[in-house]
Amino acid sequence: MNSYSCPTLLISAPASGQGKTTITAGLAHFLTKRGKRVRVFKCGPDFLDPFWLSLASQNPVYQIDLWMTGEDDCQNRLRAAAEHADVILIEGAMGLFDGDPSAADLAIRFNIPVMAVIDASAMAGTFGALALGLEQYRPHMKWAGVLANRVASPGHATMLESAIANPQHFLGAIFANAEMGFPERHLGLIMSSEIVNAVQKLDLIADAIETSNFGETILQRLPSFAVEYPTKTKKTLSQKLLDHKIIAVAKDAAFCFIYQANLDVLEKLGARIQFFSPLRGDPLPICDAVWLPGGYPELYAEALGNHQELKNQLHIHIQNQRPIWAECGGMMALFETLITADGQSFPMWGALPGTITMQKRLGGLGLQALHLHDQEIRGHTFHYSTCTSPLKAYTQCLKKTETANNASGELLFQKNSLQASYFHAWFASNPLATASLFLPQDCQQ
Repeated sequence: MNSYSCPTLLISAPASGQGKTTITAGLAHFLTKRGKRVRVFKCGPDFLDPFWLSLASQNPVYQIDLWMTGEDDCQNRLRAAAEHADVILIEGAMGLFDGDPSAADLAIRFNIPVMAVIDASAMAGTFGALALGLEQYRPHMKWAGVLANRVASPGHATMLESAIANPQHFLGAIFANAEMGFPERHLGLIMSSEIVNAVQKLDLIADAIETSNFGETILQRLPSFAVEYPTKTKKTLSQKLLDHKIIAVAKDAAFCFIYQANLDVLEKLGARIQFFSPLRGDPLPICDAVWLPGGYPELYAEALGNHQELKNQLHIHIQNQRPIWAECGGMMALFETLITADGQSFPMWGALPGTITMQKRLGGLGLQALHLHDQEIRGHTFHYSTCTSPLKAYTQCLKKTETANNASGELLFQKNSLQASYFHAWFASNPLATASLFLPQDCQQ
């Protein structure tokens, strides 16, 4: 059995908002500019951070999670990256020990060194206590050290360094600069493709890393971060259930929550993917099935609702019993009405009866599983809207939480050949069940 070794670093923090995405992207960009082949992964479900991480590393970014994607999937993706990369970076989710499974669980399972990014802007000696607590809270977790972020001055950096119990664990300090942060909105970071100066922003962060002691420290210590990844036997798809099927996938600023792994699965099932942009006014391509992924239909509700040609084509597609899988934002566009957070009401595509109403607080968050045809597809939900519909749900997802398994999750609506839910599916968790989303009912086993 072949194995591959590669320096790997899991970058986490004591909480969200500490700057771990900025540092991970900046470090990936810094190392790439130094000629290193860098692969980056995102721990847990996340569509938005990977846009920046991919731009920084110049490589696709995949999600890894011990529950949603599965342990074997994590190992196979890490091993495949180790075969070709000089460095692997993994950005954690939330705080280091938050979630079930957490970023720490992933690090312990694969013996990956952990670096903590701590916003030190309002602390001095407490920085050392916090770093020590993160290091020692879980036994068997390999500790790489701590980076002080948003530091006020060289004198402040000296105080922070002196607070660390083991001087070897202080990896450096990045000085505060408001220009280095990534812009955000209600669902998270704004996509890098929407920012005119996205590359310049990454350059700024990479330059800050280079001018600090952090960059050289990481370069010197990379060999000590080496992790061995044995080859895991992969399950091969023996059935090309979507062979010769054309799947039209909406892709633009309104429909942008698309996991690269999901596209990979569809192609491995034999499908040919045809992208189209509802925002650009594209008609529905000639296709066997449609995937309307999540995104931001609420930001473009008027333009989407006015795309009468596409609306008519989707209705005909459904009448002809051709499948549509619509998740979250894709589902929202298919209802009759969308009400924005400021109270404006827009007519949408009307394939489903009911109304979507945006709100300023979360309407759903967390890992969930969808059971269809005695098969389970794992995934998650994350949305700021509510749905009211006279249509009775076909089935309901199950939550995966720290306190209760099998709690009620998102509804799945079915109308003729249309299936829609707030649920975001991770296709690789069950490719065979995924195929059923894109096949007519009479073709399903």
